[in-house]
Amino acid sequence: MNYYLGIDIGSAYGKGVILKGSEIAAYHVIPSGADYRAAAETIRLHLLKQAKITLGNIAAVAATGTGAASVAFAVHQASEIVCTARGINHIFPKARTVIEVAGQASKTIKIDERGMVKNFAVSEKCAAGSGRFIEVIANVLRINLKDFGPLSLKSTRPVTFSTGCAVFGESEAVTRVAEGIAKEDIAAGVNQALAGKISALANKVRLEEPCTICGGGALNSGLIQAIERQLKIKLLVPPQPQIITALGAAVIAGT
Repeated sequence: MNYYLGIDIGSAYGKGVILKGSEIAAYHVIPSGADYRAAAETIRLHLLKQAKITLGNIAAVAATGTGAASVAFAVHQASEIVCTARGINHIFPKARTVIEVAGQASKTIKIDERGMVKNFAVSEKCAAGSGRFIEVIANVLRINLKDFGPLSLKSTRPVTFSTGCAVFGESEAVTRVAEGIAKEDIAAGVNQALAGKISALANKVRLEEPCTICGGGALNSGLIQAIERQLKIKLLVPPQPQIITALGAAVIAGT
């Protein structure tokens, strides 16, 4: 049986997936760092070891993401939006809308039963519309990124952020900390602000259920609940939401 490799080199994290037929044989996530080429090679070596195969077993490789051009061993390149759509279709064939919250931008994608893109919307370039905003505020609050979601769910009085800019949002968070506002209320406010931007994107593509969420932002339980409240829906969450775009690249490599 053939193996197919998908590599997604994003601005913050590099992800890789090996498919054996239709099954995930291996996956890996690492910080992209400054050397995208080195990150891609590290991912490939780790995946081959995890899947217990050699390079000769890989029938095809597809790359996507900001650093796709740096994946020297890739035969194919594909857009992130197309790869995300195909990856979600592989996990949730009935899904018709995808919300992706990544480090550089957030996206909403309408897809058909084959995982083909029907429509999409992407957040503005400002970090306030992406997962980067969460990272910035987590640094202000001096908390681990993985604790951001659970902390926000403890909030009883979420802060309302008055700005849609990440830079001013960071300053606003610093001010709130100095005023003695609880960290959980600030975290909840950030999740609500980002959820509002994502909801606006979803409305642009005329969201259709079932709807799923992926990307690093899908690891934030507080953000998921905030989006669900604003859109009045239940989101499907993949087991490994960060690898969906890489998975889609592997699917494309196999077609």
